[in-house]
Amino acid sequence: MLATIVVLGVLTGGWFLLHTSLFAARVVTVQGEVHTSAQEIEAVAGVTTHPPLVDVDPGAVASRLERLPWIATAAVDRQWPDGLRITVVERTPVAVIRQSEPALDAPRSRGAAGGPVPSLRGWAEVDRTGRVLADVSSPPAGLVPVVAPVSPGVPGTNVGSAAAPGLAVAASLPKAFSAQVTGVVVGHGGVVTLTMSTPISVDLGNVVQLPAKYEDVAAILAGAKLVAGDVIDVSVPRAPVVDQG
Repeated sequence: MLATIVVLGVLTGGWFLLHTSLFAARVVTVQGEVHTSAQEIEAVAGVTTHPPLVDVDPGAVASRLERLPWIATAAVDRQWPDGLRITVVERTPVAVIRQSEPALDAPRSRGAAGGPVPSLRGWAEVDRTGRVLADVSSPPAGLVPVVAPVSPGVPGTNVGSAAAPGLAVAASLPKAFSAQVTGVVVGHGGVVTLTMSTPISVDLGNVVQLPAKYEDVAAILAGAKLVAGDVIDVSVPRAPVVDQG
């Protein structure tokens, strides 16, 4: 009985000791943040009040952080006696997609089918997986617009799968001609068309064998005499065709 009392006393004392300020998460280090502030990360992690380190659940904290729009992965390490290190890897935007919402004067603005005419309200930055990262008023430099039958939600949500072919192309465009691409359009059945600054267009077809199709496009752009309205058809890899406009 005496031994039991001693053990319980030690455990109780240890519990109280671990919940003193000596073992609180007083030193929080955040690494890898770019678009998400360290302050927001600490707030979502729940460590702004310097909780006892023993009460911090690394797995649960990481899961909460990965629900933030920009955070792809998060790792949380307790560093005794009073440190916590949070390392995040942010997502990479690959495209922008137009946002739309019902017009405020919907009763007075009706489409052919009687529904409200959508009014455009800026753009959404999205990553390769379709995760909405941020709302922007205009496309940032280096991000190609993707046109697909989807309407992006708020940051942190995902666009519909109908945009997947366009995002696959936007994420993989080669440097050989990516600067000439002004838009990626997803059509019926997931076929993809590129609009170019020339102005010509490129029919990629589906998104299989993209590297071979890109090689065909680059070769034609480098060697063929193209005029406005021409269509480069590389839907069949290694058998490109130029349809004159």
